[in-house]
Amino acid sequence: MKSSRTVRGQVRRAGVRPLRIVAIGGGTGLSALLRGLKGHAVTAASWTPPPVDITAVVTVTDDGGSSGRLRREFDVLPPGDIRNCLVALSEDEAQMSRLFQYRFAAGRGLRGHSFGNLFLAALANVTGDFAQAVRVSSEVLAVAGRIFPSTAANVALEATLEDGTKVTGETRISKSRQRIRRIALKPGGSRPLRETLEAIARADLITLGPGSLYTSVIPNLLVEGIPAALRKSAAAKAYVVNLMWQPGETMGYSASDHVRAILAHSCPGLLDYAVVNTRPIRPALRRKYARQMAQPVAMDTARLRELGLQVIEADLAGQEAVVRHDPAALAAALIGLAQAKRGRPQPRAR
Repeated sequence: MKSSRTVRGQVRRAGVRPLRIVAIGGGTGLSALLRGLKGHAVTAASWTPPPVDITAVVTVTDDGGSSGRLRREFDVLPPGDIRNCLVALSEDEAQMSRLFQYRFAAGRGLRGHSFGNLFLAALANVTGDFAQAVRVSSEVLAVAGRIFPSTAANVALEATLEDGTKVTGETRISKSRQRIRRIALKPGGSRPLRETLEAIARADLITLGPGSLYTSVIPNLLVEGIPAALRKSAAAKAYVVNLMWQPGETMGYSASDHVRAILAHSCPGLLDYAVVNTRPIRPALRRKYARQMAQPVAMDTARLRELGLQVIEADLAGQEAVVRHDPAALAAALIGLAQAKRGRPQPRAR
């Protein structure tokens, strides 16, 4: 197996400038995308040209489960989404996944915690800085890319619902059955890391999603300086449209509804592309999701174009026990878009 140093040397000798992709989001959607991109990474043992330089920018508003407990007890940023991204980009995902995703089933004070969350919380206390803890963890796990929290500030989400009620906390917002009118970070004034702004400025492609619209994607855009940096960047900006409604957040939302919410919480003209799935969801899975009050997101491409977006259509849905984006297919579609931005022929998405 080639070392990361050997691969980087080969890239430099070949005179290949990696495609720089910044993936912004959180939850399982972001980690699935990173898993797909990892096989193309500059630091991967084997990559298909052109190699990809990966930066993940991850939301830090989770207040439930193990992450929420650590946040309240130790005043650290919630580590759960960061942990999932570390595992997705780690050199040996199978082994690291078993360790970092291991959840204690018993033990006073330990029950319900994952080892990875405890590791990050401990390292944050040792280094005195959560972002530094993520950097050190990335080195330990030989991560194929860089991972940054969207902000180092300890912030919470506050939603204003359709009837004017305000709900604070990601967990409570996700359980709400009313439409969300607006979402905000409390306290305001949070700032991104300098490294995040630098990565955005250098990027060929910046992606938002897939993931929970109001609790994984939009919170990153509420960090002061990130929308302006996105507008200023010469990169292509693409939103990966979710496959299914999310009960409590986006019931009844079409693809264009998702985009309108993003633009309303950031600024007009932020996005260039919408990446939509064309593969039908199997009837058995549709029935399963219908019992949970969820339906496939309507891909209203004409309205997306009316909003000024170009639409990238591809067969993206992987359908096993749950409906999720297929990591390899999604990565191929996005790499093709990044190549097209460079003026190269765009390969057909798988």
